Amino acid sequence: MASDIDTLLEMGFDKPKAELAIKKSGGLQGALEWLEVNQNRSYEEIIATSVPNVDDDPNAEPAPLQPGEQARSLVCNECGKRFRSQAQAEFHASKTQHVDFAESQEEIVPLTEEEKKARLEELRQKLAEKRAGVSEQDRIDKKRNEEIRRKSTKETQDIKEDLKKKEQLKEAAAKRKEKQDEIEAKARIKAKIAADKEERRLKAEKEKAEREGRAGPTPAAVETSTATTTSGPVESRPASAYTEARLRLQTSTGSLQKNFPVTTTLFEIAAAVTQETGKEVQSFTQNFPKKTFDTVDFGATLKELGLIPSASLIVR
Repeated sequence: MASDIDTLLEMGFDKPKAELAIKKSGGLQGALEWLEVNQNRSYEEIIATSVPNVDDDPNAEPAPLQPGEQARSLVCNECGKRFRSQAQAEFHASKTQHVDFAESQEEIVPLTEEEKKARLEELRQKLAEKRAGVSEQDRIDKKRNEEIRRKSTKETQDIKEDLKKKEQLKEAAAKRKEKQDEIEAKARIKAKIAADKEERRLKAEKEKAEREGRAGPTPAAVETSTATTTSGPVESRPASAYTEARLRLQTSTGSLQKNFPVTTTLFEIAAAVTQETGKEVQSFTQNFPKKTFDTVDFGATLKELGLIPSASLIVR
């Protein structure tokens, strides 16, 4: 047959607390009452707050009923609880600070086996409910902590993505400026070469005319010829007068001809081509003058890229 301590251990009580309950109460019935009173207190807390007995002995514990001791009862007039022995009444007083006790002629009948089982089952349920409550709170706390961690991680990722996009835009703008500076430098070199070539041609014509005894080119003619060579043909309309550009787009599936506002970017042109062909656009190539516009240039408008009033582009 299982001992009282084994019974308490089977119910889920810690062994130190179960042994202390038996030691303080003297039996299973008293131990159940003691455990019920102290169910929310840890073993360490109970030991730390133990109250010494009247003899000031710190190691003294309420004595259990001795074999052959005559059964009698004491009643606490403050709470109405009854006790089988003086030791149990003193223990109750040390825990509740109740001091008004009286003797009673009523004998406390020990619990029957059925009552013990019922009492044990009641305590089991209370323990299960308490543990379930702690487990549920742990689950709620864990879920809340996970939500906080995810939110923090998402905010950090959003900040990193924003910084990355800004850096990419800054890099693209720097590359566009570098390309534009290169184009302008090449144009100045070409103009200088053309001017030098024209100057040599006019000088040769003048020397030839002097040898032949005829007049050379007039200064006005030289100036007009130089201006025509360096500046090229004069457009009938300035670029600012155009509001639309006509583009001929050569794709892998055929040719597209569309009119776009001069403020349209190559991003928008690429999106329109993708919608028509179902293929993503990587770059546009212009045969004359030979030039390739890649994704770095996609943020520029048709007017900024000089693709007005019309242009022919090969889509890659």
